[in-house]
Amino acid sequence: MARKKDSPQKAALREMMSTYLKDNNVKVRDGRDVNSIMRDMMSVILENALDEEMNEELGYSRYDYRNKETDNRRNGHSQKTMHTSYGDMELDIPRDRKGEFEPQVIKKYQHTVTQDMEEKIISMYAKGMSTADIESHMRELYDIVISDSTISRIMDKILPIVKEWREIPLEDIYAVIFTDAIHYHVRQEGRIVKRAVYIAIGIDMNGRKDVLGMYVGQNESAKFWLSILNWLKNRRVEDILIACVDGLSGFPQAIANLATCFKYPEVVRRLIDTTNAMEGFNRQLRKVTKSKTIFPSDDSLLKMLYLAMMDITKKWTGHRQDWGQIHSQLEIFFEERLAGY
Repeated sequence: MARKKDSPQKAALREMMSTYLKDNNVKVRDGRDVNSIMRDMMSVILENALDEEMNEELGYSRYDYRNKETDNRRNGHSQKTMHTSYGDMELDIPRDRKGEFEPQVIKKYQHTVTQDMEEKIISMYAKGMSTADIESHMRELYDIVISDSTISRIMDKILPIVKEWREIPLEDIYAVIFTDAIHYHVRQEGRIVKRAVYIAIGIDMNGRKDVLGMYVGQNESAKFWLSILNWLKNRRVEDILIACVDGLSGFPQAIANLATCFKYPEVVRRLIDTTNAMEGFNRQLRKVTKSKTIFPSDDSLLKMLYLAMMDITKKWTGHRQDWGQIHSQLEIFFEERLAGY
């Protein structure tokens, strides 16, 4: 049996880990090797979080001397052994000259990192959530207080992950691609502006559904849609059998779309029902973002939608039960275009 196709985020993680293992000549032979890698990952995450806390304490980053407004400064690091479910690990804890720094991610007398806390930190660092939610969870679960600005700095690390996700090579051919846009309000230079978030969802020739991309633009336009299609082309998409665009402007146009839809048999019409495919996804996005009426920036909007998308698509496993019937009908309708695949 062939291995299940990775989601875009898992593919990016697989590529990153493959590069790490190759560049460092790491051989994974058994569970002990896995534990060693997990310890290294956790130590990097925790040390980055501690460094961000020190930045917050002093009011400036390590190399940003121009914004220094304190006579306190960094004073190297001390070492601490932490007990984790993956074994003991050594952490470098930043120190300040006056001895006033009280880390919250790893408290002064704390020597154990529970598995629950490990998962929470990894989720915060790699996936993120709203700063208020993270602060609330860390306080309620671990009695740890982390400022909003520190959380925001940590969450900013998600943006390179989003960029990598939007550049992952896609399948050569898709049975169906659904496209739509949803709108949000974003603060820009003291004004509230409307942003269109363009979304593309694809169903590949194995019947698996995935989000192919999400892009923030100024307004919904044919020009921007063209740029997204070119983006998909640059990511190795060579053909789309059926493109579903939910952008009808009136009843006459709606009837003419229906004419296109009804040329396919019922089993294919069910596949291209945008109500189930795109509107369901958008509804779940709105459910996650309903508490945010205005986003502070385009990046903030994109981060939240990306993280919401990751949670939503966790449930997208396998392919449709009727995919065998659908695939047979697609082979009939698109015999020439599928001949080379």
